[in-house]
Amino acid sequence: MSLKVVGLSKRYNDKWALRDVSFEIADGEVFGIFGPTASGKSTLLNAIQGITSIDGGTIYCGGKDVTKLDAADRGFTAAQTSRRSIWQRISKDKSLTSRGERESENVLSVLKSAKNILLLDDPFCTLDANVTEKLNARIREVASVRGISIVLATSDLEQIFLTCDRCAVIANGEIKQIGTPQEIYETPESRIVAQVTGRNNLFAARRLTSSKADIPEFLAIDGGHRLFAQRIERGALGALNQNVTLAIRPEYISIAFGASFPEDNLLKATVKKIQFLGGTTLVDLDASGLPLTALVPRAVGLNPGDECMVSLPPDRIQIFKD
Repeated sequence: MSLKVVGLSKRYNDKWALRDVSFEIADGEVFGIFGPTASGKSTLLNAIQGITSIDGGTIYCGGKDVTKLDAADRGFTAAQTSRRSIWQRISKDKSLTSRGERESENVLSVLKSAKNILLLDDPFCTLDANVTEKLNARIREVASVRGISIVLATSDLEQIFLTCDRCAVIANGEIKQIGTPQEIYETPESRIVAQVTGRNNLFAARRLTSSKADIPEFLAIDGGHRLFAQRIERGALGALNQNVTLAIRPEYISIAFGASFPEDNLLKATVKKIQFLGGTTLVDLDASGLPLTALVPRAVGLNPGDECMVSLPPDRIQIFKD
């Protein structure tokens, strides 16, 4: 059963918790609501379920306006609805000794009982990776086999990647972008989306070239580096006399000790910190006052204090006016 939310708003005193939130979910789709802490995720799910009042907007379930119906009559299944009763029941089971096991049983029970639209509010927060992987597979199965639309709210971006067909990024109570997880990660439409969807190098810069230039060139405010960026529409470049934000993901920055081409935005940098993350390594760098972070498979031969060259491919540098 499909779900459609149009212009949903919620205000606490003079502060908007939700503002003009709109999205639509198809039958059998797993749709993520992703955002940082206190961005409005839980308020949104509670408003859809009907346990939180709203100050505007409409909620459709299967094409039917359910906005004025009580929570019990809307037909949604939500983890919050059964969490307490399930907790009380399974906490008496001595074979389930950990909170993670109890929460896993909670999610499985909710998945089993779902009949149409399922709302899940951060269901993986107490679970380990192995249990989470199994529950992800179960959520996908419930959606595809039984045709149940699932809304998953979480601040864990990896869960969005693993579980959701599409997702909405919410910040300060507003939807900032909707798309597939890959689209949102690779082509964020604003600075805030680029900032909250994983590690990113964000820094202020000012355009040097005409808006008609084939490849726009910018001057980084920190470090004073001249950097080429990707081609974009002229209207998105920003004014010559105003700062914009340039962004490049750490995995797109390469570290080298040899020569390269100037058009690759080759900068001299000093290694400040190396952090081992298992399959990858984070390298913090200082390029004459411009802080950068690179994500590499292994930092072989690099140590804090070493000098190296870093390359910022122009087609990987994004431009945000906001």
